[in-house]
Amino acid sequence: MTAAEKPRVPKRIATVLINSLKGGVVPRVGLPYITVGREAEVAALLRDLEIVADGGASCRFVVGKYGSGKSFLLQTIRNHAMGRNFVVADADLSPERRLQGTKGQGLATYRELISNLSTKTRPEGGALTLILDRWISNVQQEVAAAGTPPESPAFAGLVEGRIHAVIADVQELVHGFDFARLLTLYYRAHLDGDDEAMGNVVKWFRGEYRTKAEARAELGVSVIVTDDDWYDYIKLFARFLRGAGYEGLVVLVDELVNLYKIPNAISRQYNYEKILAMYNDTLQGKASYLGIIMGGTPQAIEDRRRGLYSYEALRSRLTQGRFGREGLVDLMAPVIRLTPLTPEELLVLVEKLADIHAGLYGYTRTLTEDDLATFLEIELSRVGADTLVTPREVIRDFIEMLDIMLQTPGLTVAGLLGSGTFAHAVAGADACDASDDDAAYAEFTI
Repeated sequence: MTAAEKPRVPKRIATVLINSLKGGVVPRVGLPYITVGREAEVAALLRDLEIVADGGASCRFVVGKYGSGKSFLLQTIRNHAMGRNFVVADADLSPERRLQGTKGQGLATYRELISNLSTKTRPEGGALTLILDRWISNVQQEVAAAGTPPESPAFAGLVEGRIHAVIADVQELVHGFDFARLLTLYYRAHLDGDDEAMGNVVKWFRGEYRTKAEARAELGVSVIVTDDDWYDYIKLFARFLRGAGYEGLVVLVDELVNLYKIPNAISRQYNYEKILAMYNDTLQGKASYLGIIMGGTPQAIEDRRRGLYSYEALRSRLTQGRFGREGLVDLMAPVIRLTPLTPEELLVLVEKLADIHAGLYGYTRTLTEDDLATFLEIELSRVGADTLVTPREVIRDFIEMLDIMLQTPGLTVAGLLGSGTFAHAVAGADACDASDDDAAYAEFTI
């Protein structure tokens, strides 16, 4: 591809890409500019979206070690889903955010998911109010398009009839009656122009009411979202979003390793029970228009003492069958294991990054393909590189090299890459990283 054919990356997006990647963080914008490989994995997850759009549900687990591209894949699917008119909710688990807890950790995850609701027109999150308002506006437009003008006496009745059709669809689910009642309250407040009442309903949907008495005083309802039932409301949101004109809801939950790190065995089991319930719901038809993708490290999934596989009901469902082996990958299985990017794919990736870096800082790229190949040869020749070197480490080293060369006029590529100091430095850093990883792993496996 010639320089004229290469896509120009806007400086705002280029800045986010370079800064995020150098900091070891997956950027939320501009991913198509740097996406390399993973075509098969993306295709498999996009097939799941088709199932969800048809009224089904899916649950997948993306497994890869730190820096292998696991979070990158989740963000890529997030962008694809929003482009296909899905609503996406994503959250990273942490010590304060779990799937189940005695101190509100499950509710904290629900709040994070609802706070991060994103659509194609609101990709940065915070789309709940936009979704509710669009729902009502779309119904009004449909009634008007059917031949009843807004000034007609019958207009309000027809709109309310369509509103109630969507509301009735969610009433059959667990907690559906209460959910439908809140939707009705929002619609009526919208008609009356009552911003305070609409704000209270949004507050309820966000799980921000701490007591039933508080909700009763402000909304007249005696239920609130709790640690125990928050997932039921996620299923309700998925069904409602379909009626509101979207394809469905995609939920992305990353950092399952934080469940693996829970020191109390009983607490871990409760969280794994919640995952089992979510998995069973999607396969047994108890959820609709809902896609769930969870990301975790191999230890978090496969460790039989602390990971998901320590819960026998999950292990029997998720473990690889007898026919799976290296070279034969089943991407229709519930667990997708990320394989390392090939050297050829890494070469394409660093070439893209070199172009983005040059465009961002306004200089002509001097790195040749041979220079890039030399860089990768040194990176991948480290001791233990086949198991320890990840795309994240390669990217961080490469961007650091580009930054140093930009700030050091006269420094040649051959001089930097060919020096024994560079090779020695990366080898030394690799040894430190390996020992740190071993120590971290030991901490949670003792």
